[in-house]
Amino acid sequence: MGKYIYFILVFILVSELASAQINTDSLQVDTLLSSQDIKDDYRFGFKKLIIPSICLLYGVASLKIDALQDLNTSTNDEIKEHKPEHLIWDNFSQYTPAVMVYGLNFAGVEGKHNFRDRSIIYLTSQIIMSSIVLPTKHLVKERRPDSGDTKSFPSGHTATAFSSAQFLFREYKDGNLWLGLSGYPLAVFTGVYRVVNNRHWVGDVVAGAGIGIFSTEFAYWLYPKMNHLLGGRKSKSQFVLAPSYQQGNLGISFATTF
Repeated sequence: MGKYIYFILVFILVSELASAQINTDSLQVDTLLSSQDIKDDYRFGFKKLIIPSICLLYGVASLKIDALQDLNTSTNDEIKEHKPEHLIWDNFSQYTPAVMVYGLNFAGVEGKHNFRDRSIIYLTSQIIMSSIVLPTKHLVKERRPDSGDTKSFPSGHTATAFSSAQFLFREYKDGNLWLGLSGYPLAVFTGVYRVVNNRHWVGDVVAGAGIGIFSTEFAYWLYPKMNHLLGGRKSKSQFVLAPSYQQGNLGISFATTF
């Protein structure tokens, strides 16, 4: 059970490192932000690359370094030995932090952006994340622990979960820090159960966490540019987001009018 506990602690560490960005993002609790504060919030600095870079380096290293490959296999073997119940909740928990953003706004707990702007940011993050995850899966061709296919690296579920958690964090960290951090335990849960369900190795989910955080941070950096391309219009544009489920696959569908 020791290595399994170690695996959980690795993910807790990832979530704690993500929360450490609070010190680098120049938190401003006041509801009125200066123009410089707003400009800084969309700046993509070196410090914001530290956490996703560590996760990505670990994931890539786990493909080649014997000690990390041994951790992958020994963790998987120990999980099989304890025969935990396989759950399907990781298929849903990956989206929960993002759903929370829209639910909280609907309930009157306003985040940093209005419906249109946060939708642009979130959809951009998902496009960036998918453009990294899907080609990498086909290039690396790592076989899953259950031998189902060769698309194990990196974990798309974990990337989605951490991109959503980072989205929740960025929208609420200034007004309610603990609320902003609440998405990370769900992201950790998603990553853990991708391994418990025998769908991914440890390195896959750590890399997925890094890709997810990076994708959302990059989307916030791109937002002013995207907003400019869309003409900066807010009153007449609408976005509709909805989870979709078809033939055993979960996703997000959207429609937009300008």
